Amino acid sequence: MRLIIVSGLSGSGKTIALQTLEDLGYYCVDNLPLQLLKPFAETVLAHERNVLSANTIAVGIDARNFLDQLDDFPDVLADLTELGLTIDILFLQATDDALVQRYHETRRKHPLGLDGSSLMEAIQRERRLLQAISAHATMLIDSSQTNVHELRDLVRSRLHTQAAGGLILLFESFGYKHGVPADADFVFDVRFLPNPHWDRKLRLLTGLDKPVRDFLLSQDSVLQLLDDLKLMLERWIPRFDDGSRSYLTVAIGCTGGQHRSVFIAAELAEHFSGLRPNVKTRHRELGS
Repeated sequence: MRLIIVSGLSGSGKTIALQTLEDLGYYCVDNLPLQLLKPFAETVLAHERNVLSANTIAVGIDARNFLDQLDDFPDVLADLTELGLTIDILFLQATDDALVQRYHETRRKHPLGLDGSSLMEAIQRERRLLQAISAHATMLIDSSQTNVHELRDLVRSRLHTQAAGGLILLFESFGYKHGVPADADFVFDVRFLPNPHWDRKLRLLTGLDKPVRDFLLSQDSVLQLLDDLKLMLERWIPRFDDGSRSYLTVAIGCTGGQHRSVFIAAELAEHFSGLRPNVKTRHRELGS
């Protein structure tokens, strides 16, 4: 049975997404308390033959939930995985400006603004509360620049791509002295980072070896770059999840392709493996 957990910021289009799934034949339940998600799934599995479209279930979870339960999402997700479910998490987001404009147009109150908080305070609070869910999203949709019809099409295309295996994300390290990979979609030059090559103890090692990793992790510039790359790629890689392509290559280059680029590519691959499926690594100059 496939279970899609739909979540997102209020005003980002979660209701539209659930309606789209319902139109596609999914059995949909909105605003289910998080702690009831596992019992609900167990019930559906036990009566699968008697539930229409029980092999495709969608459940909406958002900040209207019991707020103190949202941090338990990783544990609930682990419990659901043990049931043998195929789980995808669709998370919808939008910029602050887009959300504010939508609330002003509809003149509705934000669900977290009923205590007298300003609209912006409510939006920021909701972002923090839903981080436990967004961090595990397998499908991210930014609806800032989409209308209702475009959002429906986007949800349909993401589901089709995910069911077919989804986008393969490749992080590839390389050395500039051997040329830039011809198939790279993004290229980042990390030659400005401290070079382990100049340490004789590290010269013959690679960015996969612990002494080199420890050296690079001790450098503030390396940590800052990793944070910046993660933030940028988290924002823009989902734009490629529209079903129009099956592969996306992020190339990281240093001088020889042995230390810095290998380390950065490996770190990014590990990070994104926790956010989405089909993440691969290739270290061109290492032959692996």
